[in-house]
Amino acid sequence: MADIPDALILKRHRDLEGLGRAPWWRRGMMAVLCIFLLLGLANVFGQRPSSVTASAPAADLKVYAPTRLRGGLLFSARFHVYAHHELKKATLVLDPGWVEGMSINTIEPSPVGEASANGRVSLELGHVPAGQSFILWMQFQVNPTNVAWHRPQNVELDDGATKVLTIHRSVTIFP
Repeated sequence: MADIPDALILKRHRDLEGLGRAPWWRRGMMAVLCIFLLLGLANVFGQRPSSVTASAPAADLKVYAPTRLRGGLLFSARFHVYAHHELKKATLVLDPGWVEGMSINTIEPSPVGEASANGRVSLELGHVPAGQSFILWMQFQVNPTNVAWHRPQNVELDDGATKVLTIHRSVTIFP
């Protein structure tokens, strides 16, 4: 039988004398880690998109985007405009919550025009004939230092200077 290495003390390392509560502390920390991982699997910390729809006599608007995000996450948002009546100058107006602490990677198809509408982002989509639809995709990345709890991300659909409808939503960004 080999000699016991100099750095080992049998009573402490083999018999675990003097470690009283240490296994329970380690088990508790492991349980906290497992609960955290299970919450992530249950989508508590986000990224699964959800749909919100609003209807008006002139048009319907459906927004498909996540409401819970994490720092560094890449995600997409889809804005689907369906015109019941002709929209001569369809415009999406996004709250600052859509761009604050975010990087916009791409907007497809490119809007006809972009502007600031009293601190909100205005994207002019152009003409949408009655009975047809327009889909706008936007890809974002959440800046890693961005943390927000229920930041407003409202979306307004306008036809020129006429407000058609508004979708109220918010986003939570976890560290």
